[in-house]
Amino acid sequence: MTRAMLLCAGLSTRLGALSHDRPKPMLPVCDIPIVAYGIALLVGHGVRDIVINLHHQGEIVERTFGNAALGARITYSREAELLGTGGGVKHALALLDPEDTDEPFVVMNGKLIFDVDLTALLSAHARDPEVLGTMVVRRVGASEAKAWGAVHVEPDAAGRLRVRDVLAEGEHMYGGIHVTRASVMRRLPDGEACVIRQGYLPWMHAGEPVAAFEAGPGFFAESSTPARYLATNRALVGGQKLRFAPGPLTGVDERAHVHGSARIVHPVKIGECAHVGENAVVGPDVVIGAHALIEPGAHLERAVVWPHARASGVITDAVITPRAILPCAGDA
Repeated sequence: MTRAMLLCAGLSTRLGALSHDRPKPMLPVCDIPIVAYGIALLVGHGVRDIVINLHHQGEIVERTFGNAALGARITYSREAELLGTGGGVKHALALLDPEDTDEPFVVMNGKLIFDVDLTALLSAHARDPEVLGTMVVRRVGASEAKAWGAVHVEPDAAGRLRVRDVLAEGEHMYGGIHVTRASVMRRLPDGEACVIRQGYLPWMHAGEPVAAFEAGPGFFAESSTPARYLATNRALVGGQKLRFAPGPLTGVDERAHVHGSARIVHPVKIGECAHVGENAVVGPDVVIGAHALIEPGAHLERAVVWPHARASGVITDAVITPRAILPCAGDA
């Protein structure tokens, strides 16, 4: 049985005020928490036993999903101190490999929305049993790759893709997903550890193989800044397709209350029990969360209104939370 871990323990420092109310994996995208997209992807590919690690505002994650969600069975690994992308996995090995079988498992960054073929990834890893892990990479070109921490990928003598270096030169970026096993993760140092810097990188430099799985053209979004977060919402409400979405990404919920004089300019997503007042104009490219209130006469374009937030006046290129309005114009 393949298990998986979603990494959800980070501090979300680059998001500023957006992270005051909830951790980054719980930011709503089309009125659905980001981490739910990862759960739906895993379940869609038959992976139903999922571990989620928790630290910053972890109680919000646990309260939202409990022990079952979207067809998955969920357990939690709590970190009193941040343990990093490697230390967190090592800390959770009793949950990821409870019978000590050393079967491969999937590790995913919980702040990403990535429409990658996990079935093909697991099959590729199974055909390459000598590797320490298989890292999902995206070919993005040298300039963009450098901004993300470029990954140098090249085939070995048998034509199998191998990661040769990370945080170096290359045409690829790491996609935040890898497949590995308990015996490999136990080699990491105790406490806080990065799976790349303290794991794969020194191991591959010592001659041990790490495989690369090149993802196809599926949607990828990393919402580490307010501008990127808004762009992710706009892409999905605008019709970007996902193979396994966790719920409706566009349209007006039948339980929403839209005044007859309000004008809705699609694409929009209006959540359950949201209220749009008289003469309001909503859209295009607007997401309104559940139980949010759009005041009479408001005009919203290219905006995200969080659940239970209130919006009034003219708002464009912004995120509205229950306690703040954050402008999101500029380079994402």
